[in-house]
Amino acid sequence: MAVHKFIDRNICVAPIPGTKSTYGYTPSLGAGIAFCVLFGLSMVLHTFTSIRYRTWWQLVFTVGALCEVLGWAGRTWSHYCLYMTTPYLLQICTLIIAPTFFTAGIYVILGRLIRSFGRGVSPISAAAYLYIFCTADVVSLVIQAAGGGMAAVAYEQNPPKNTDNGTHIMVAGILFQLASILVFVSLFVVVIFRSLKSKGELLTQRRIQWIIAAMVLSVVLIVARSIYRTIELLQGWSGYLITTERYFIALDGAMMVGAVGVFNIARPGWSNITDKSTDVGGESEVEMTDRSDKNN
Repeated sequence: MAVHKFIDRNICVAPIPGTKSTYGYTPSLGAGIAFCVLFGLSMVLHTFTSIRYRTWWQLVFTVGALCEVLGWAGRTWSHYCLYMTTPYLLQICTLIIAPTFFTAGIYVILGRLIRSFGRGVSPISAAAYLYIFCTADVVSLVIQAAGGGMAAVAYEQNPPKNTDNGTHIMVAGILFQLASILVFVSLFVVVIFRSLKSKGELLTQRRIQWIIAAMVLSVVLIVARSIYRTIELLQGWSGYLITTERYFIALDGAMMVGAVGVFNIARPGWSNITDKSTDVGGESEVEMTDRSDKNN
């Protein structure tokens, strides 16, 4: 890669013929705007739903979507300021962080489902999912951030320094997160199978089916994204995957749009059948029955 030794990476510099950016390409303006809009829309919808039905914990999806907006805004900024360090680091940090909030929301949803099905369907308590797996996500995030920062700083040097140490640390963080998600998936499967045996009638409810389907889809997309990022980094910061934007758009951006957007369709509040938020109008089944009896 040709690097212009007089580039000031603290200011916006026009593209220089023959000098590539740290990305290895010029980030797509169209993709940047499109993903900012998509994640921004999801963020607004999650915020509205959280306030409307008072499911405040659902704001974790709002925060995750906000991180995605910031990350894609950084990539849009980089389209115009190709060599500038600030937008490059902005998109690295925020796009690494974002999935952690989505998985946190999924852990809460499973905990609420367990309370609906009964404690006996789960090998561990409902609260333990949040504590154990969120802790694992935070540890993974710290490892990824440390490695990513080391590698990015090394790669930004003129001439670029060796990024192997930072990259290996970052890959270790992603693999740790992937392992954590797979353990969660195993426990999730146990919960569903036990629920079929003991509380099978609850699984016939449409909203419960929708929220479980949404969880499955979101987890699959997050796992697919983690596998892609692992392979990408194993190839190095000048490898084929990391320097080919269409893979990032399809296997990171699109995956995360689906992972958070699916919960705009299947509302997280549906995960607790005893909660007021389970009905579209904000009433629980008990309240609806009581009101009907009074009217009669």
